Amino acid sequence: MKKVFLGALALMFAASVTSCKDAANKAEEAANEVAAEAAEAAEAAKGTATEAAEAVKEAATEAVDSVKAAAGEAAEGAVDAAKDAAKEGVEKAADAAADALKKKQ
Repeated sequence: MKKVFLGALALMFAASVTSCKDAANKAEEAANEVAAEAAEAAEAAKGTATEAAEAVKEAATEAVDSVKAAAGEAAEGAVDAAKDAAKEGVEKAADAAADALKKKQ
């Protein structure tokens, strides 16, 4: 009877050890899966961050180009306005000189 009882205890102990090993293996597999998923998520985040940085760089470049174009247009407009003002001033001075000559005669 002792042998049967001890055999049953040994069998239960072996089943318990086997069950614990299975649980440990499953926990290790789950941890490995979580690590793999975390690595994939980190890689995806890195890709998204890189894309965002490229988009910001492109937008900044476009903004600088727009400012340069606007400044060029403004400068051209200022030059044209200065030319027009100088032309008008010369015409008024010529008219005033002509009027002065007419008054002297």
